Amino acid sequence: MRLHRLDITAFGPFGGTQSVDFDELSAAGLFLLHGPTGAGKTSVLDAVCYALYGSVPGARQSGQGTALRSDHAAPATRTSVTLELTVAGRRLEITRQPPWERPKKRGTGTTLDKAQTWLRERVAVSGAWKDLSRSHQEIGEEITQLLGMSREQFCQVVLLPQGDFARFLRADAEARGKLLGRLFDTRRFADVEKRLAERRRATESLVRDGDADLLADAHRMQQAAGGTMELPGPAPGEPGLAEAVLSAAAVARSTAREQLTAARCRLTAAESALADAGRGLDEERERDRLQRRFAEARERAARLEEETGAHREARTRMERARKAETVAPALDLRDSAETEHRRAAAAELRARALLPASLADAGADGLAVAARRAAEELGGLASARRAERRLTDLLGERAGLDRQERADEEALQDAESWLADWEESRTGLQSRIESAQQAAARAGELAVRRDPARQRLNAARLRDRLAEDADTADDEARAARERALTARQRWLDLKEQRLNGIAAELAAGLTDGDPCAVCGATEHPAPARRVDGHVDRETEERALAEHQSADERRAEAERRLGAAREALAAASAEAGDGATEQLSRAVDELEQEYARAREAASVLHSAQEQLRHAEHEYELRVAAQREAAVRAASRVGHRERLDRERETLEAELAQARGDAASVTARAAQLERSVALLTDAADTVRTAENAARRLKEADARLADAAFRAGFDTPQAAADALLDDAAHRALQRRLDARQQEEAAVRAVLAEPETAAAAGRPPADLASARRAAEEAGRRAREAASALDAAVRRCAELDRLSARAAASVRRLGPLREEYDRVARLAGLAAGTSADNERRMRLESYVLAARLEQVAAAATVRLHRMSSGRYALVHSDDRTGRGRSGLGLHVVDAWTGRERDTATLSGGETFFASLALALGLADVVTDEAGGVRLDTLFIDEGFGSLDDQTLDEVLDVLDSLRERDRSVGIVSHVADLRRRIHAQLEVVKGRSGSQLRQCGTR
Repeated sequence: MRLHRLDITAFGPFGGTQSVDFDELSAAGLFLLHGPTGAGKTSVLDAVCYALYGSVPGARQSGQGTALRSDHAAPATRTSVTLELTVAGRRLEITRQPPWERPKKRGTGTTLDKAQTWLRERVAVSGAWKDLSRSHQEIGEEITQLLGMSREQFCQVVLLPQGDFARFLRADAEARGKLLGRLFDTRRFADVEKRLAERRRATESLVRDGDADLLADAHRMQQAAGGTMELPGPAPGEPGLAEAVLSAAAVARSTAREQLTAARCRLTAAESALADAGRGLDEERERDRLQRRFAEARERAARLEEETGAHREARTRMERARKAETVAPALDLRDSAETEHRRAAAAELRARALLPASLADAGADGLAVAARRAAEELGGLASARRAERRLTDLLGERAGLDRQERADEEALQDAESWLADWEESRTGLQSRIESAQQAAARAGELAVRRDPARQRLNAARLRDRLAEDADTADDEARAARERALTARQRWLDLKEQRLNGIAAELAAGLTDGDPCAVCGATEHPAPARRVDGHVDRETEERALAEHQSADERRAEAERRLGAAREALAAASAEAGDGATEQLSRAVDELEQEYARAREAASVLHSAQEQLRHAEHEYELRVAAQREAAVRAASRVGHRERLDRERETLEAELAQARGDAASVTARAAQLERSVALLTDAADTVRTAENAARRLKEADARLADAAFRAGFDTPQAAADALLDDAAHRALQRRLDARQQEEAAVRAVLAEPETAAAAGRPPADLASARRAAEEAGRRAREAASALDAAVRRCAELDRLSARAAASVRRLGPLREEYDRVARLAGLAAGTSADNERRMRLESYVLAARLEQVAAAATVRLHRMSSGRYALVHSDDRTGRGRSGLGLHVVDAWTGRERDTATLSGGETFFASLALALGLADVVTDEAGGVRLDTLFIDEGFGSLDDQTLDEVLDVLDSLRERDRSVGIVSHVADLRRRIHAQLEVVKGRSGSQLRQCGTR
């Protein structure tokens, strides 16, 4: 890479347009970039880096965007950097313009213009410039690919910052590793370390989880064993845990089986004792029962003796009731006959009231004869009634045929009308389905475009808000600058006034005889006098404080302005060039089109369902046509048969009806007459029979009462008892008899009498003994059940633990293998004797190459005294791999680079930087670097060493390189004739080339 020309406009301290002709500067091989502090030497290098990468180096990256603009530039002048260079055999020109606040073309205030970038290439044949791209991203990728270096590598290789390499010489291994890692991009080796560490942590977590589950099973076994089992000592993840758990489980299972055997023996003994206690309790209960039985029998006998009189009266009442019971049938017969006679007489009156007047006084025989005549006439109408029912059914069947015929005609008409529109309906539904499918596909395409459009719209709206914020911040910053300038000018004016009147201020402290602080005289004949408006120290200090406060507010306002502009630039880059209203309209149109497509696609399912229903309806309509045609053909003959049969039946029924409306009506009249006559004849006979039975019942009742010993039938009726009273009295008598028998039986029992003669039973003691034996038996059964469950649970958990151990075996082997690899790569393994990480190992090889390349130049700079060597020795407890030592040929000893003096550190770091440039260049793909810059540090060298360093730099011309030295050492201006001077002025800095051809 060779630089040809650099044009800077309104950049950094350069208010106008400045140009650098690197071709002229590089012709001498060495050129000097010098100027006073703060003039802008570093800004020239920043401009080169900004043109290539769109950002400035290192800590100066905070000055991006609009903050790169020169404060000395005219408002209408835009910041611009143009760099012409040759890289990879191509002559390119890069122009970059950061975002800037320009005055509005209309009205007052400013507006933000976004950043611009151009890339052009000169055609070798014609010498004309050809535009390649205006895209920031494309140009950045193109330049990075051509140079083969990132911005960080370019700043380390081309813009050699000596301070960084001086720190590199004194840094520890970790700091060197960070710098080398950025230059040589060894992230993939760090990723390997990270991946192995993650694999190790993942497998370790799985092993720990498995061991934790195994230890949890051990805790469960300890709980199941009742706390008698000892937990294993190793923690999860430690070796020996599985064996300890299995061993403890085996001991717990053996102990549990012994406890099970003992529990069975205890249960057998407890059950035997329970049986004995149960027998003793049963004997005491039986003796207590017999004793209480005898005592109760004696009490019942006493109560029977007291109730003897009442029992005698009840027995007399029962004997009279039994005598009256012989009269009861006659009484019942007489009551029944009387009731029947009254009912028969009433029924006769009702039946005669329904008869014609001619038959109202007829006897039973006359009524029976009239009923037989009506029944005979009714029997003659049976055939006619069947014929009438058949005619009714026939008319209904005929009406059904007519209804079916009308229904079939309507169905045929409806089917023909529907089928006439079938083809058109099917075509329309198919067209709707195709349109909906197309709309669904369109909706899918629009859905993909919606999110990017919304994001751009949101970014545009944010850009508009940020533009307003930036305008406000710019106004505030401009006002703060004006206030700061005003405060500064006031302070300077007050300071100047105070200096003008300082003589009066000093004279105020003069005393005759005391020496003057200025001239030393002891006489003061004409001391200066204070004039009106004199400024004292306090006033000046207040003005200074106001100036400093205003300057701080200005800095804070500019910081807010820079932040607002950076945010605005980011939002503008995401939103693009489109206006917010245009983007909003585009999003609205896209949303509307998407909504229309979704709405059009939403009918797809319903249209498909309608088509399926229509096809099914078509099949039904065609089938209905065929069925209606078949039914119409069968109805013709059926209707003719029905008409012939109807004519025959109507002729037969006309004769049978007579004067009635119908045969049924005539039959109903005859049936009613037969029923009334028959009922009347029956009721007359029943009334006559009931009167005869009532006379007979009165005679039998009088005879039965006399034979039973009662004076009158009424006395016999009074002696009778109803069923409830009879049963109650009989129960009393039976209960008395049963009670007497029971008491005699109990008192006669030998066992009861013997028990009564024995001492009272001690039922409570026997019950307590039985309960105690039952408690012991239950406890033994519970212990046995717990022992059985304990054995089963221990067997289950042991089998589960054994399965877990088998499952964890391969996982533990994988963890051991991954842990060994991770420890080896991380430098923590005992096999890695030097504790060198994988990335450090790779960087150590690179550092060894850098040290070898740097030694070539260091040997010459130090007149053969010093050489840089790489060391992989460990320092203390730290890791090895990135050590750097210097070998002193005068002493023959090797020492750390941190022991070098200031001048030695400078040319050692310079040699290291040049060597690193060579190695990084080769690492970047062999891109040739024909222009280098070296920053400061030459002031620490003596004349001889400076000559040797310049000779080494001058030797770079052998490789057709040019080196620019950035320094303000005066001796260099005499030694290096090609110079680029930065001249500082109140209106901004300027560049001046001298000593070139």
